[in-house]
Amino acid sequence: MTFYVENEVDAKFDFDFESLAKEVATAVLEEEHCEYDVEISLTITDDEGIQEINKEFRNIDKPTDVLSFPTVEYEEAGDFSVIGGEQKNDLLNPDTGNISFGDIVINEARVRLQASEYGHSEKREFAFLVAHSMLHLCGYDHMEEAEAKVMEEKQESVLNALGITRD
Repeated sequence: MTFYVENEVDAKFDFDFESLAKEVATAVLEEEHCEYDVEISLTITDDEGIQEINKEFRNIDKPTDVLSFPTVEYEEAGDFSVIGGEQKNDLLNPDTGNISFGDIVINEARVRLQASEYGHSEKREFAFLVAHSMLHLCGYDHMEEAEAKVMEEKQESVLNALGITRD
């Protein structure tokens, strides 16, 4: 896996967020049995930056905690066979031979705020947002209650396996 990181706001945490993001992303991909070498872009921004992106791509003019932009079009969540099909040429980075998997945008301010609100560490909140976003990149969604339950279980499973708990 190749991880590209852009820290637009010079965010600093008391943990190595780049290493943590890679660790969580790798764990999600392993849990989902994705056998492709993928490239993921992670951008750390602020309320203003994420609001601008949210408005441009989702027509929602307000900040949020995380945005996910998958490049793979799934027929069924977690079914990576589509990557080897018609989409492969569109997804393949010819310079690296990796699959362009998608983009994650995390709002630094919301990491801090939500960690405080939920009573857990910023590390746990950051890891949760990465896991959540990675599941979106794997085709999962939470628009319906059943979908949300699946995502919640998968997020908790990955974070618990990594020892990143709410404590």
